[in-house]
Amino acid sequence: MTDPGLNVIMSERRQLLNLAYRLLGSLAEAEDAVQETYARWYTLSPEQREAIEVPGAWLTKVAGRICLNLLGSARARRERYVGDWIPEPLPEVAEGDPADRVTLDESVNMAFLVVLESMTPAERVAFILHDVFRYPFAEVADIVGRTPAACRKLASSARRRVREARTPPPTAARQSAVVRDFKRAWEAKDIDALIGLLDPDATATGDSGGLATLVAGPHEGAERLAGGIVDLADRLADLRLLERTVNGQPGLVAEKDGVVVTVFAFEIADDRIRRIWAVRNPEKLRRWTEGDVLRAGEDGHGS
Repeated sequence: MTDPGLNVIMSERRQLLNLAYRLLGSLAEAEDAVQETYARWYTLSPEQREAIEVPGAWLTKVAGRICLNLLGSARARRERYVGDWIPEPLPEVAEGDPADRVTLDESVNMAFLVVLESMTPAERVAFILHDVFRYPFAEVADIVGRTPAACRKLASSARRRVREARTPPPTAARQSAVVRDFKRAWEAKDIDALIGLLDPDATATGDSGGLATLVAGPHEGAERLAGGIVDLADRLADLRLLERTVNGQPGLVAEKDGVVVTVFAFEIADDRIRRIWAVRNPEKLRRWTEGDVLRAGEDGHGS
């Protein structure tokens, strides 16, 4: 017999996935957390499930607690991680189950996710639940295991971190133009053009997880970065650069023999690139090689 509430329960999946990705910065971990949430629902007896007045609220509470626990253990895992850890980049998908998609808004851009990584697990959960998903502090408190007043302070502290790190982004059209100019300058090995597109104090961070090679540092300063990019272009002439949406913002991917080997995300301010994040860990690029990445607009964007 089919569970009469199955459609209601499964309709929460996308919301749970969106919440878990923002809390964990990893789609793979988010999917595991959502799966565990549903597993706990189905370990309840029919009577227990029937007694739950708002299944969506129950699922959110359980998912939030699972993510909170995962964030605590993730800190220890990331201390053992080889090199820098960057949140898993998300492509724009062309097809598939809408319930498996993360909404690509400003709360998933790479700069925002990187700031979230600097927060304590409790700060991150309180902030995301309240400021992004608009849960009242009474409900946040039930998930975090603190008082509503304590959760209000956690969210306030997190909000301050975001405010201090955030710079007003240019329009999407301007961001696209800067990324396109950067791509062209890279392909042309035009070091002066690259320097002009980079903030004088620009930084670049790479994430290989020890599973791919990374260019040796230092990765800061416009001139050093531009020189490193030109050296990279000389050594990796077989790479193909493509403009793609990365976490909802203009970015680049590098393909080799038709396979995505690096995803680049950018933070742009005052029409200059301030931060570059290069994800090379193949475990974080699976979504980019599964054939569900939008190919729209590829013509004219290849190298």
